[in-house]
Amino acid sequence: MLALTRLAKEVGNGSILISDIAKSESIPQRYLEAILLDLKKLGMLGSKLGKTGGYFLIRKPEEINLSEVVRHFEGPIALVPCVSEKAYQPCEFCKDEASCNMRKVFKDIRDYTYNKLQETTILDLISH
Repeated sequence: MLALTRLAKEVGNGSILISDIAKSESIPQRYLEAILLDLKKLGMLGSKLGKTGGYFLIRKPEEINLSEVVRHFEGPIALVPCVSEKAYQPCEFCKDEASCNMRKVFKDIRDYTYNKLQETTILDLISH
């Protein structure tokens, strides 16, 4: 998120060197290189080689929502697999999912979290 917000702040100013992003955001450069490559594969970033090279956003900051980023790097949003939409697994201890109050609470948490991440964009992070 830090790298994306840094790149969003520089939209229109050309590409930014990995070393500059790493230094300004206090991110280890080797770690950042892997993250930026993943974001490039996701179609969020472009890159330019050479002395004036680096990375830049190819999608608008308002088109990149946090759920896409979180799911890619962190996996499912749900705290328990029985309420996950992308990685559902039945609960081994639950006798009846339909009447399980714990499941209902965790589904509400999952739904709230997903909706909040889905409606929040990189632009929101740099605008507040």
